[in-house]
Amino acid sequence: MEEPKPCKIALADGTVAEGISVGYRGETGGELCFNTSMSGYQEILTDPSYHGQIMMMTYPHIGNYGAMDADMEAARPMVAGLVVRSFTQRYSNNLADESLQSFMERFKLVGISGVDTRMLVRHIRAQGVMNAIISATDLDNESLVEKARNWPSMEGLELASRVTAKEPYDFCSAEGFRVAVLDYGVKQNILRSFRHRGCAVRVFPAGTDLQTVLSWNPDGLFFSNGPGDPRAMPDQIELVTEAAATGLPTFGICLGHQLMALSQGLDVYKMYVGHRGANHPVKNLDMGHVEVTTQNHGFAVQAESVRDDIARMTHVNLNDRTLEGLAYANMNGFSVQYHPEASPGPHDSDYLFDQFVDLMAAHRGVSTHVPKSGE
Repeated sequence: MEEPKPCKIALADGTVAEGISVGYRGETGGELCFNTSMSGYQEILTDPSYHGQIMMMTYPHIGNYGAMDADMEAARPMVAGLVVRSFTQRYSNNLADESLQSFMERFKLVGISGVDTRMLVRHIRAQGVMNAIISATDLDNESLVEKARNWPSMEGLELASRVTAKEPYDFCSAEGFRVAVLDYGVKQNILRSFRHRGCAVRVFPAGTDLQTVLSWNPDGLFFSNGPGDPRAMPDQIELVTEAAATGLPTFGICLGHQLMALSQGLDVYKMYVGHRGANHPVKNLDMGHVEVTTQNHGFAVQAESVRDDIARMTHVNLNDRTLEGLAYANMNGFSVQYHPEASPGPHDSDYLFDQFVDLMAAHRGVSTHVPKSGE
């Protein structure tokens, strides 16, 4: 086995931690955030919503089940880098295609192991998320801190155009309802969730005009998850506003949720730390039950901006009482801040896809049952 190479992570406030290089030996930067999931590291690494961010895993042991193509949420890793407490190149999973080390080397993903992630997480929780640099090539503390301070802030940054599809494509064909997906960085498991419900799915790149989308004759419009600041996407906010006027059923997740809210005049703000993990309790205010949810967002809709003539709050986060879901007064649809498709995470919230199917059925005036895959 190759001799461990030294590596450092430096935060913009001057905090520096030493460790060893894992994955591709190089240098990277981005906003340092943390995820509390106990599994699903590959899905997290390839989630387009994390584009440009350095991911720190709170679960200490990473790499133990390797990597496999079936767990990809995008064609390549989307995080800027990986920070872990303990990293292993050995894995015990007969379904794996390769080790996590090999996976990271193949995609030139820089990582650091052997750092006190508990200390860094507590630091971020106290001071807020901030930019950081991971480097195995520059080990000078002052140089690294200066690079972290000069790294572009996530606030005001539009990133969806960097991860969206280049051309429209059909994810699946079916005889069920036709779902047009506006792709701001859509996860593969969202598309699979529609396919499982017998829907035909066509994915449109961010920046596609509404008339092109409508020419496909969709039964519903889905606004996807994605990275960056939604307030830096005025063209997409305008598109959602135009979409509302069509009366078509609409559904938004994460960034799509924020764009729908902004289109109706609600406010969005950058969170101090954000929500990232597969164990966040959310209360469904309509049904009165609590869902354990998967979350990944650093921006949120301002609850105080919600008015009855615009929208109604449907879900609330029980950790910090932040807004997690809306039903709109002037739009035939709803949106949620969290990820009902999970991957990784619990499946408490996948009923929301059925709710969207019901909305499309009501709009078309037909039965809600559509053939699911395997039927």
